[in-house]
Amino acid sequence: MSKKNGLADPSRLKPVDEDDRQLLRVVVETPKGSRNKFAFDAEQHIFELKKVLPAGMTFPYDFGFVPSTIADDGDPIDVLVLMDEPAFPGCVLSCRPIGVIEGEQKSKKGKERNDRIIAVEKDAHSFAGVKTIDDMGNKFEKELEEFFVNYHKLTGKEYRVLAMKGPDQARKLVKNGRK
Repeated sequence: MSKKNGLADPSRLKPVDEDDRQLLRVVVETPKGSRNKFAFDAEQHIFELKKVLPAGMTFPYDFGFVPSTIADDGDPIDVLVLMDEPAFPGCVLSCRPIGVIEGEQKSKKGKERNDRIIAVEKDAHSFAGVKTIDDMGNKFEKELEEFFVNYHKLTGKEYRVLAMKGPDQARKLVKNGRK
């Protein structure tokens, strides 16, 4: 398939909402509740199945990326999106960041940072009152930590949460990661 016939490249969209610069744009790769991990391949302009989680393990929230950014791991900045219903791969959302999980992954190649922004879709009713990750409570933070530790274990990597920080750190991560 030639690039002219492929999908538009959502990884090239602007990282912030034009109408409200406090909102991040997020491209969903994997919907909440899915065992399938999808990832956008910018060279081929397709969403590709990357792995299948084992029975009983699913993505707890929609998972995607902030377009036109690059994180320390070489991929676009990851985002976990809290919203009322799952979206679909390729869906673009406007989200307000509520925090960031600062994490480190270890593999045979060594250690690298792998931070994840936590954001709320701007029209989500269930999370309307959530302004910072602290509003979600310690149980929420622990469950996310356990998900990412177990998720990385599947690929032979070790993941360790270094800190949970607020929305200002999430915005700073995006600002520093813009391409």
